[in-house]
Amino acid sequence: MRVVGTRMGGRIEVAVGSITEFRGDAIVNAANSGLLGGGGVDGAIHAAAGPELLAECRRLREGPLRDGLPVGKAVATGAGRLPVKAVIHTVGPVWSGGGRGEADLLASCYTECLSLARDRGYRTIAFPAVSTGVYGYPKDRAARVALESIVGFLSAWDLPERVTLVFYTDGDAGILNGLR
Repeated sequence: MRVVGTRMGGRIEVAVGSITEFRGDAIVNAANSGLLGGGGVDGAIHAAAGPELLAECRRLREGPLRDGLPVGKAVATGAGRLPVKAVIHTVGPVWSGGGRGEADLLASCYTECLSLARDRGYRTIAFPAVSTGVYGYPKDRAARVALESIVGFLSAWDLPERVTLVFYTDGDAGILNGLR
């Protein structure tokens, strides 16, 4: 993973690589509501974390999240074999043209994750580009929602101290780096 840009005096980093390589307190999983793994970032995180993560997610589904994790919400688990303390799972909205509250739901994903990190005393957290894969959220719109949500949160709170936005390609990172 390599840093390709910063904002807010270094409190926000833009990086390219695999989120599974992040070393810090927590990473965010762009999960589906079932929490039992999937494709894209979700599949990569589950594969790297090993069976412990899946077992913990199954326990959540058998208990407090019997109906799954709602869109816009977040829940933390252990991290299995990943080099972080926790995985914070969030379910982003499926893009339906922008008229069904998608921006508010996506913003909620970011603020819910940041609130969990703050409440747990985490200094560092890394996010993927939530909802931009199979959920079809336009990357430029998602980047703007992510940046506005994170800047707003960090402006009000001291923790987390640093947020890293991890993109899989230079082109995707460039979208966020180009925002004003």
